[in-house]
Amino acid sequence: MQTQEVIHNRAILVGMNHTGRHEEIDIEASMIELDELAQAAGVEVLATTIQNRSAVNVALYIGKGKVEEVRNLCETLEANLIIFNDELSGSQIRNLEEAIGVDVIDRTTLILDIFAQRATSKEAKLQVELAQLKYRLPRLTGLGKKLSRLGAGIGTRGPGETKLETDRRHILRKIDYIKEELQEVKKVREVQRSQRMKSELPIVALVGYTNAGKSTLMNVLLRNSQEYEVDREVYAENMLFATLEVSLRKMNYPDNLNFLLTDTVGFVSKLPHNLVDAFKATLEEVTYADLLLHVIDASNENYHLQKETTLKVLKELKVDSKKIIDVYNKVDAIEDISSIPKDENTLAISALEGIHLDQLIEVIRREVGTSMIEAELLIPYNKGSVASQLHEDAIVLSSEYQEEGIFMQVKVPATDYAKIKEYEKK
Repeated sequence: MQTQEVIHNRAILVGMNHTGRHEEIDIEASMIELDELAQAAGVEVLATTIQNRSAVNVALYIGKGKVEEVRNLCETLEANLIIFNDELSGSQIRNLEEAIGVDVIDRTTLILDIFAQRATSKEAKLQVELAQLKYRLPRLTGLGKKLSRLGAGIGTRGPGETKLETDRRHILRKIDYIKEELQEVKKVREVQRSQRMKSELPIVALVGYTNAGKSTLMNVLLRNSQEYEVDREVYAENMLFATLEVSLRKMNYPDNLNFLLTDTVGFVSKLPHNLVDAFKATLEEVTYADLLLHVIDASNENYHLQKETTLKVLKELKVDSKKIIDVYNKVDAIEDISSIPKDENTLAISALEGIHLDQLIEVIRREVGTSMIEAELLIPYNKGSVASQLHEDAIVLSSEYQEEGIFMQVKVPATDYAKIKEYEKK
């Protein structure tokens, strides 16, 4: 079996500052993020260049002079890849490659490639491949032979590293097939969800920008719960899109605070629309949540823009009307937290250092916890099963065997109080 050549990608990053047009994130911050995305994909970044321009060049995206500058940079630094910070058309990619002589990809292709590397479950692989096919379909004419090549570099990799045919009908058939497969996966997930709903446990979802610390926070909350096991922790790493898998864990805290905590895929600015659409099946878990914890990286100087990006996606998912608590994470990495809002729906924490986690747990208790009622009960001896059930479902403060029965001081969920009210000691 022939093995594919491992390509070491040495890249130059190219961005455009659209003068006179409002951007959701400033160009310098956007290029830093592109650099981080490239590193997450295993690319060595050699240089970054930005062109100030009022309008794009239809044929080349950037101006001819900038194209010549980038070509000289490639020769000087021995780069073999150029990554553009915006989405390019198929003809623009083809023209740039002919003019410069090295491979050219855009931000969307880079993000799709990262997702292809990270996808491990069947559903994630199918979703990534669907997004890749939808992205490449309208570019068949412009890219020509490039899409049919088999490679191991950025932009040619897919789940299973399969060859993508340039034939439009073949790709459309493949898209239909993947959609059918995802429908089957969805049916399985709906069965699993219906079983969870029967448990009547509230669902808390972690949402936010990629690398804001959601997985780290999930692990810390797990470690502080009553049934902690190390193998229940989720993968957490300081990089963009460290994991794509949606994780779900049951949390048990004192005073009957029990809930399901789910972690979701992180968002990023200029997230490919096809990827948002493809992952809606996964992100729809958020629509069933009783509470959203919006994790924000307080140490990032552009956190307010990252916050807006996340809220924009939540609005697309039509869940922005749900209860949202803003959790500003990584406060250990900043000196001044005065810019962080102070209200009942905002918290400043550090998941890594355990700062104010107790406050976060209390907020979760306030929003989804069951209120408790303290009662003194006298359980007749012939109702021993009631006493046994209380030991399982309630918090037993004291228990004493008396002549008339078992005297118990308990805290019970308000929803269960009616069941034991008849045994309350007068």
